[in-house]
Amino acid sequence: MAIITLLTDSGDSDHYAGAIKARIISMNPGVTVVDISHRIMPCDIAHGAYVLKSVFRDFPKGTVHLVGVDSTGNRDDQYLAIQLEDHFFVGVDNGLFGLISDQVHQQAVQLPKTGEVTFPEKDILAPAAARIANGETLSAIGAPVEAYRKMLNRQVKATRKIIAGHVVRVDNYGNLITNISKVDFDILTKGRNYTVQFGGEKFRRVHTNYFQTEQGDCFLIFNSLGFLEIGIFKGNASELLGLQYDSPVNITFDE
Repeated sequence: MAIITLLTDSGDSDHYAGAIKARIISMNPGVTVVDISHRIMPCDIAHGAYVLKSVFRDFPKGTVHLVGVDSTGNRDDQYLAIQLEDHFFVGVDNGLFGLISDQVHQQAVQLPKTGEVTFPEKDILAPAAARIANGETLSAIGAPVEAYRKMLNRQVKATRKIIAGHVVRVDNYGNLITNISKVDFDILTKGRNYTVQFGGEKFRRVHTNYFQTEQGDCFLIFNSLGFLEIGIFKGNASELLGLQYDSPVNITFDE
């Protein structure tokens, strides 16, 4: 069963998402189209990359992911189809694809563009996704390219004394998702006491479930993606703690 996912910043109150689906289905009636989200913040590449990175591996290998985030791009941006980790991606070469995986891509092609395009998701990306889902090779739909634009994620600094990270996403609940991984935490903790610091707060415990705190209290947990998450049980941590995207979060270890 061929699957095409959609991730866009077009919202859900206009015709855009429906028009993309209509173009795909008209070319490949048997394909299954799955919405990941159409509520990525407009032109927010970091938001789009975070959502896509968090979910694309949950789909079967061979799934085609149409990404329409900041799809008009800049004047010289090209449209690409990429095979990466045995998944396929179509979208604009604006740096987003470089943020979703550290692995080397398997194939990449530049999709043809003729004339002025005002709706690239429908006119360029949807036909390419439909053709890939129908079994066509990337070489049949575009010209090979060696590389695509890469952007750097915020890097974690980890030593024996400290893990210095940042908030990389404020989710819909107001929870603060950091780039501090449980893997790094487990390696450096090894029975040592620690202090988690953010804003003016200090905590010496990471919880194993959200409801281990009382309503209105702060919780710290490694989420299903394996990253440290800070929240307020039944509340909005971003608003109540005054923290946003890129706010620092540090874990210091006792000697």
